[in-house]
Amino acid sequence: MTRIAIDAMGGDKAPLVNVLGSIEAVKQASDLRVVLTGREKTIKDCFNELNVPYKDFDIVNAPQVVEPHEKPVDAFRKKKDSSIALGIKLLKDKEVDAFVSAGNTGAVVAFSIFTLGRLKGVLRPALATFFPTQSGCTLALDVGATSDTKAANLLQFAVMASIYFEKILGTKNPTVGLLSIGEESTKGKDITYEAFHLLEKSTLNFIGNIEGNDILHGKADVVVMEGFVGNAILKFGESIVHIIGNTIRNAVKVRFRYKIGGFLLRPAIKGLFNKMSYEAYGGAVLLGVNGITIVSHGRSSSKAIKNAILTAKKVAEEKINEIIREKLKETSKEGRNG
Repeated sequence: MTRIAIDAMGGDKAPLVNVLGSIEAVKQASDLRVVLTGREKTIKDCFNELNVPYKDFDIVNAPQVVEPHEKPVDAFRKKKDSSIALGIKLLKDKEVDAFVSAGNTGAVVAFSIFTLGRLKGVLRPALATFFPTQSGCTLALDVGATSDTKAANLLQFAVMASIYFEKILGTKNPTVGLLSIGEESTKGKDITYEAFHLLEKSTLNFIGNIEGNDILHGKADVVVMEGFVGNAILKFGESIVHIIGNTIRNAVKVRFRYKIGGFLLRPAIKGLFNKMSYEAYGGAVLLGVNGITIVSHGRSSSKAIKNAILTAKKVAEEKINEIIREKLKETSKEGRNG
């Protein structure tokens, strides 16, 4: 039985979507137990509203809530009884196998790093998230866990992401690209130049530098970048989906015949938006910490929460952290012998 803790109070639509997503996840996976952390009465009220018995779930009362715009350092110091803090403590104490939260990303990352610590050999953790592409999806990292990045960090990001991509999607030896401003190895900053040569010497399936326009074309399975750049790309990508949706909705209102056209195209448009949605995988995984943390979008629906829980379950069952730990040992030996 896999046990997953979820921050019931995290996200714009909490706690209802978190409770509903938990219910949907348990329906889909019989060998799953969900532990909800948060204000107990509020959580039970949600179960009652949905007419689902809460006895099939574990609830850990957490009187404090980390607010969306609260500084991570302040939250870590002052909110030891928050739904995030107690969920990650359960993970540290091995009472659960993974933790999922749609709450304050910075706080979730901070609590995870400072409470769980890093896997042995990991220099910096990284947030990795899937981007939809023409042919499937690309795993991009770091998208915001680390601001001060070195070339050696980018190599480790690539190692961890390659393992994650292979185990979650079943793609053997995934291709790895390094985000830069040109395909030539000499393009980009010093860190990019150094990382290029580290990746080139590694045993990874490195295909070289890729540019920003290559990401959504799916040129590489894994795309490695600095956290500052990755976070900017993530936010930009999210805004594109939102703007396209609003533009289409506004356009069909102009004339009646446009409404008819919109109605006829509705299945195709719906399919496009489903493909572009972040809901399929539920959130970003924090790779490199001594535990499994999935950070979901603040606007997550119950479907996204369900998928985040199921992804966390798969990460735990595939023992991805153990594989990362062993692979980093090999990479370290290669570096010393190279």
